[in-house]
Amino acid sequence: MREIHVSEITKAVRKLCIDANYFLSDDIKQKLEEAYNDEKWTIAKDILEKLLVNADIAKNENMPMCQDTGMTCVFIELGQDVHIVGGSLQEAINEGVRQGYAEGFLRKSVVKDPLDRVNTKDNTPAVINYEVVTGDKLKITISPKGFGSENMSQLKMLTPSSGVEGVKNFVIKTVKEAGPNPCPPMIIGVGIGGNFEKAATIAKKALLRPITERNSNPYYAALEEELLEKINSLGIGPQGFGGKTTALAVNIETYPTHIAGLPVAVNISCHATRHAEIEL
Repeated sequence: MREIHVSEITKAVRKLCIDANYFLSDDIKQKLEEAYNDEKWTIAKDILEKLLVNADIAKNENMPMCQDTGMTCVFIELGQDVHIVGGSLQEAINEGVRQGYAEGFLRKSVVKDPLDRVNTKDNTPAVINYEVVTGDKLKITISPKGFGSENMSQLKMLTPSSGVEGVKNFVIKTVKEAGPNPCPPMIIGVGIGGNFEKAATIAKKALLRPITERNSNPYYAALEEELLEKINSLGIGPQGFGGKTTALAVNIETYPTHIAGLPVAVNISCHATRHAEIEL
């Protein structure tokens, strides 16, 4: 049994919160550069250039890429041979968020109650997803999610008779209705299967996969490419001003489901789709 002290977790989460907000991941930067080089529409090309410049400024001057530094989503993969010592894992994570958002000068966007709207003033609590896995490692992934894109996400409980065409139609409809609100070019996470909450979780987790990688199943890899082509043909374009690039990628994840169900969740994210991870 391997022991990990909660102070290590807090330290890691603090740094990840800052890194995720300051540094655009290499895969996304690569796709933005490809989109810039391929774009013919002058306004769209100019916007893509500005997004790349913005990412460079954030990196070089140690500042957030966006003023909406998000609600902190955390994915924990806890090895079953790990023993957390020194306190509560949940509190260690929230303390890391608290410290990271203070030290990184990141906007605190969380309200304590969804109706009375009083700000917690430290961006806690985080939304934490736990998964117990084999081994003696602890993997922490931080994904700050802004609500310009989160508000555009949707979930639909389709029936099996809807089939793959029903899934495609729902994904495209969701993106079309989102329009310019998620700060396109978007990255689109799609979760198919499971139940009501599982579909939403795997849709969000799909956003963590590098957008230069396709689904390992050739059928879903082809579906990702087909959906991306159809979405880009909508002509929404960067920031909604038209052009060839409405989305940089569609990432699909699946899970077994009930014989009577076909849940589909579409989690839309902005061009930055911020995330950072570490293995302890």
